[in-house]
Amino acid sequence: MYSGPLVFLQVMDSLPMKTFRRCVDRYQGNFGIKHFTCLDQFRAMAFAQLTYRESLRDIEACLRSQANKLYHMGIRAKVSRSTLAEANEKRDWRIYADLAHSLIPVARKLYQNEDFGVELDQTVYAMDATTIDLCLSVFPWAQFRRTKGAIKLHTLLDLRGNIPTFIHISDGKEHEVNILDDLIAEAGAFYVMDRGYLDFFRLYRLTKACAFFVIRAKKNLACQRIYSNPVDRSTGLICDQTVVLTGPNSAHYYPDKLRRIKFKAAESDKVLVFLSNNFDLSADSITQLYRSRWQIELFFKWIKQNLRIKAFYGTSENAVKTQIWIAVTVYLLIAILKKRLKIEASLYTILQILSVTAFERTPIKQLLTDMGYNNEPFDISNQLNLFNNYSGH
Repeated sequence: MYSGPLVFLQVMDSLPMKTFRRCVDRYQGNFGIKHFTCLDQFRAMAFAQLTYRESLRDIEACLRSQANKLYHMGIRAKVSRSTLAEANEKRDWRIYADLAHSLIPVARKLYQNEDFGVELDQTVYAMDATTIDLCLSVFPWAQFRRTKGAIKLHTLLDLRGNIPTFIHISDGKEHEVNILDDLIAEAGAFYVMDRGYLDFFRLYRLTKACAFFVIRAKKNLACQRIYSNPVDRSTGLICDQTVVLTGPNSAHYYPDKLRRIKFKAAESDKVLVFLSNNFDLSADSITQLYRSRWQIELFFKWIKQNLRIKAFYGTSENAVKTQIWIAVTVYLLIAILKKRLKIEASLYTILQILSVTAFERTPIKQLLTDMGYNNEPFDISNQLNLFNNYSGH
């Protein structure tokens, strides 16, 4: 009979401890702390993420019911609501943001050859933002509208493995396009965005950085056709044109030629127009790249449904950001574990299994390679209807 570590501790063993300690020391996370260290805080919050705890009271009750196993989970201190709330309130959220950022290159390297449905050697990123509604009376720092609170999670997702490479948490009022100012463009990479990011001044910066973009055009785009390439209309393509912008502002901010592709989606009969600064890919590949945006939609839906960032355990800005960054760290740890153990099950399936086996003593690879588990993700029957629901969140 297997008598090794608990499943939860096996997951936590994938955490790089030297890196974790550096992050803690950088912000003096354990200064003056005798009990319930940052590692205890992280493990308690990670447990809450993995087992879908709904509140601090829920976390406390669940861990108290398993008090004899806390030491074997790697938690060395008693976990109470007040202790965990105080830790989330006072310990710098940047500890966990830095921890997540340290795991991103590790995960990306493991998934660098992952197929994402488009035959392309270059890196492809999807950029988008999702809004998380908050009660203004409880979260007064997150004012969105006069009577409503919200924060936005701005994310750049590497589509090989769906690894978030850039995350910015802002108030709900910040427009998505402003995040392009913080983006350090990668030469040769593709950036796939919806029309909320259509700003020709910022897009021209991508062009000058030798990066490519695929973005939806707005209906009132003013442009002049220079050349038309032949297209196969049976694929849904309507036209593939080389154009220049003619609007006084747009022509000034983006003086170079652009590619304009019009496409009719068979599943919705919607006609969509894409703009790109890449003239080498086929028109069909450009439309496939835009279709790949559904992966970031699924990432947002997945992380909201399976990691606890919609029901927050604390109300301060520090507590909310701590919870989000620990959720992202847990996502990355599971993604890394999946690849290192060569597990075929989806991330969703892995989380389902871990949520009900955290206290078991079973080798984790054996647990996660049991083919009796359902490997289907949550209902994506219409792929979020990419071409029906394209305007954001």
